[in-house]
Amino acid sequence: MIVRIDFNSDEAFYIQLCNQIIFGIANAEFREGDNLPSVRELAEDIGINMHTVNKAYTILKQEGYVKLDRRKGTVIAINADKMKAIEELTDDMKVILAKAICKNISCEEIHEIVNKIFYDFLSMDSE
Repeated sequence: MIVRIDFNSDEAFYIQLCNQIIFGIANAEFREGDNLPSVRELAEDIGINMHTVNKAYTILKQEGYVKLDRRKGTVIAINADKMKAIEELTDDMKVILAKAICKNISCEEIHEIVNKIFYDFLSMDSE
């Protein structure tokens, strides 16, 4: 697992880590049942505090991306509750779309961006 933390970013390390793992799932770099490194191992590998990795794993668990298994550790386990996922996505997109509207980004431009990102993930999955 390759994780790159931007130490100069204003974004918190745990958010960067969560996002990279979510991108990895979307890109099929991680699949259902795959193990993630232990908290200690990942913290040492990328040079951040163990509590930061633990916080990221806890958030990923709460959001339904991973589960904790006593024997296997942290395991990719994507939550299959599609209706809940749609509700959460809708809430997240409201803020993103409000920001876009404030910056005078058109509906067509938003659709182009969404389509590009969506199909980029699909093309990575087929590689």
